[in-house]
Amino acid sequence: MSLLALHSGIRRARDAREFGNVAVLLGGDSSEREISLLSGNAVLAALRRRGVDAEPFDPRERPVQDLGAGRYDRAWIALHGPGGEDGLIQGALEWLGLPYSGSGVLAAALTMDKLKPKLVAAAAGCRVPRYTTLTGESDLQRALAEVGLPMMVKPASQGSSVGISKVKSADALPAAYAAARAVEQTVFAEQFIGGGEYTVGVLHESALPSIRIEPATEFYDYEAKYFRDDTAYRCPSGLTAAEEALLQASALAAFRATGCFGWGRVDFMRDGAGGEFHFIEINTVPGMTDHSLVPMAARRAGIDFEDLVWRVLETSFSRERK
Repeated sequence: MSLLALHSGIRRARDAREFGNVAVLLGGDSSEREISLLSGNAVLAALRRRGVDAEPFDPRERPVQDLGAGRYDRAWIALHGPGGEDGLIQGALEWLGLPYSGSGVLAAALTMDKLKPKLVAAAAGCRVPRYTTLTGESDLQRALAEVGLPMMVKPASQGSSVGISKVKSADALPAAYAAARAVEQTVFAEQFIGGGEYTVGVLHESALPSIRIEPATEFYDYEAKYFRDDTAYRCPSGLTAAEEALLQASALAAFRATGCFGWGRVDFMRDGAGGEFHFIEINTVPGMTDHSLVPMAARRAGIDFEDLVWRVLETSFSRERK
């Protein structure tokens, strides 16, 4: 049973004391622990600079029950991957009655699975790439016939491009499948859309300026996302005003259809120059590192990092103890 009640609208805070004592959830034990620590510590430092009484809380180091001991008034979730973006920590916070930032249990669980949001986004009017699930090596020939080359092979519920491979030849498909299966049991193959990668951040139910991502590597992989300095980020992304409005509208449609709330990021691939945008996935707890995309788009909109962190924390006001 949830001890929190969700209400519509987002209350703005004028004073840091309105937040009370804040637990910044970071680290955890997923494959994205390293990135979560970077994100969480950046968030923690920004909150403290704004005068918020904030403390780090690593669920790998402390039992989650400690969050319900009356010490904390709300939580800023900076946990990436399983355990943080899949509804698990959200469910624990609901049970403990501790208000938290961002999307709730259902939206987090839905969007952590990269397959199910495609069905919802398609129903909301978004285009999606061709894809098929892979349950064993016997499915690989079927994937070649149904999806075609080049294709992306992905584990279904990992973030940060963990376990993802781009496959350009049939000979490379078994190794790509094995790499994804080593991370997770559920694997799928997805049509590679080669006209450019775009992402749209969402904050307080509004779309931020889009970003075009131009990696120097074969695709926007883990290293390109967090550690390489040769990935190019275009913001503004070079779209016409009409294209930008269409992309932002598609992002908001997918965000709302999946029940996401407060903040997040929606990723797209474009089908050739001037082609259609294809929905790829939604991140309900995007990265907050110095390479991260939502802070970059927010800066373009005139929102600095400290203000962005503050506004994300404001989304916790929409959940109140019953």
